[in-house]
Parts: sequence; structure tokens; C-alpha cells
Amino acid sequence: MAEVTFSTTLSTDPEAGVAEERTVAALLAELGGAPDLLLVFCSRHYGDALHGLGERLGRATGARALAGGTGVGVVGAGQEIEARPALALFGARLGETRVQIEHVSARATADGGALFRGRPQIERTHRAGMILLANPASFPAHLYLPELSDEFEGVPVVGGLINPEPGLLWSGSKCHTQGALAITLEGEVQIEPIVSQGCRPIGDPLVVTACRGPVIEKLRGRRAQEVLLETLAGLSERDRELFRCGAHIGLAVDPTLSRFQAEDLLVRNLRGVDPRRGWLIVADHSLRAGMSVQFMVRDAAGASRDLEEHLERVRRHPTPARTGGLLFTCGGRGASLFPTLHHDASTIERHLGPGFPLAGMFCAGEIGPVGGRPYLHGFTASLAYLRSAEDARGE
Repeated sequence: MAEVTFSTTLSTDPEAGVAEERTVAALLAELGGAPDLLLVFCSRHYGDALHGLGERLGRATGARALAGGTGVGVVGAGQEIEARPALALFGARLGETRVQIEHVSARATADGGALFRGRPQIERTHRAGMILLANPASFPAHLYLPELSDEFEGVPVVGGLINPEPGLLWSGSKCHTQGALAITLEGEVQIEPIVSQGCRPIGDPLVVTACRGPVIEKLRGRRAQEVLLETLAGLSERDRELFRCGAHIGLAVDPTLSRFQAEDLLVRNLRGVDPRRGWLIVADHSLRAGMSVQFMVRDAAGASRDLEEHLERVRRHPTPARTGGLLFTCGGRGASLFPTLHHDASTIERHLGPGFPLAGMFCAGEIGPVGGRPYLHGFTASLAYLRSAEDARGE
């Protein structure tokens, strides 16, 4: 049986040809041969050279399957590169794992929905995982994810929305300017999702007692705005200021839970207040009467602590190269949120081992599961932790 191994390489050379040559040479040397799967993450800075990038890299590496996209920024080799040229490659030898890459397109319908064309093929959902890369300019991921979850229940889906400018996706030798790529792994290598939404709850859990669409009318039988103001009055000045700068609310998506932790809550923006009616407007249409919610805040310290706590639950492999990671982190994290450079990448490496093979991109929206179902997030670090099922069983 072929050994499972992963490798990542990164170049920040401003010349596309040089960046390609250096990353390919380093990747092949480390893997010792052609990868079963090559994932490509590239910044927009290489201009016209981007259109043929997938074809050139596929030919140069001999990869059996290739996929990738343009990121808002690029993650690779323990670094996070923002606002400058970067190319990261993630190569994998996957043992007894079937790889499928499906291009999915979307057509809008008159009722505000969408019809999707292109269906991933999964035979054994208990042995499958998926990476989803989508162009937000042409693909409504928030509508696709519920369909995907219903059809392939229990299959972990991790990914992100690519930079819509220039908005390129590569699958094999093809370059797509629209749609999404569903990259399915089925067999020996499994995907363990780690989703850090970076928020902490404030106040007490509350029950929605009246709502319609994205509007919360009442909490605990009272006007929602009154409950919010009461909650804020009991906070420290620091937390009140954080809430004023970025108001969030967590939705308990699993109705069977009477008690929940922060990771059980789907974080959504609180878009506004209707002061006349005392209603709260949430950036989500899945509200229902009886749902538990909790107000939340986000800051650098809390986001860092949240990521650390998620990673502490993952057992480090004694040989980091036998595991790998794909990181999809928000463009609003990185240097915009944290006081240190390479925050998410260095935190992951610190927990999962020096030289842990990690690549990915800054996204215009991140994809990962909460309560067992995939959602589209914001300000989130969504990590696909890859390892062989045999290694997982041995823990």
C-alpha cells in the first residue's frame, strides 16, 4: 500500500515563471514523485499568467488530479501572504484514496433560488470528505451547502470563496471563471474539520419566542431590543465597545441540545435594530421559534483563544508529514485582526508540529460544519485536517 504523505511549498517571487519553477522543484523533491492530488492557491498579482497556471503546473508535476483558485491572500509553508504576489502548492500522496474533482455551475431561478449542474459522486459517505472552492460572483454557496448536506449527510465539507477578482478556478488543464469546484476524497484519507469562528458568548443563552425570516421579534417573551439592551447593561465597558464595533449573535443549530458550548453556535452578524417595533435583524433566514441564541463579540485575543482551544482537541501526529492541512481563513483576520504576522498558520504549526504541511488562502467567505452541517461563515478560520484513517484509528 502506498504511504500517505503531504508537502507544501511557497514562493513570493513576483515573476510567475520563477514562482512556478521553484515551488514545483521543491514539492517534487519533498514528495519523491508526482502527487496524487495537487492543490494550487495563488494571489491575483500574476495577471495573464494565471489563466494557464493549472495546465502548466499539472504538466510540470505530473499530478494525477489538480484543483485550485485565486485567493484574497495565500497561506503556505507556515506563512500568510497578504497584498503581494504568492503561489502555494499542496501536494498529497493519498494511498488508497479516490479523488474526484467536479465543476458545479449555478443558474438563478425566478423565486430567488438556484439550480445546480454538476454532481459529486460519493459511494461511501462514511469514508468521504470534500473541499469546496466557489466563486462568489457566480455561485450562491449559501444555497448549495444545504443541498449538499441533505444529499451527502455526514460528509465533512471545508473550503472557501475565492477572490472574485480575477475569480479563477483550476481543475486539471481547465480554467473556470464561474461556478465552484467540489474536490472529493473517498477512502484511506479522511478530513477532520476544525472551524474556529473566533467569537465568544456574552450574557446568557436566550430562547427565541417570536420571529419571521431574519427578524427576531421576541426573546423570552419580551421585545428583543429590550433584552439586548439589558444584556449590554450587564457587560464590561470593553465588551460593550466590542459589541458596538461588531455585533454578533450565535444560533444553536442543533435543536436537541439544551446546553451548548461556543462551538455549537453558528455565528451571524446582527445587522440592525428596528427601534419602533423593538426587533433585531439577523444575517440569517433560518431563525425559528424555540431556537436558543446568545449574543457574541469578537476580538483578537478571543479569536486567538478560540483557535487554540479547537486545536488542543486534535492529537499531534508523531510524523507531521503524514498529516496535512488546508486552511481557509477570512480576509478580515490576518494582519487586519492580529498584532502578529502569520497568526493562524503559526498557531496551527505550533499545535500540529514543526513543518506541518499547511496551505490555503484568505477567503471572501469560509466554509465549514457546525453541528454536523456545512455553513458559509465570515471572520472564520476553517481547517481541513487530513490524515489516514489508519492513523486516526491508532490514537
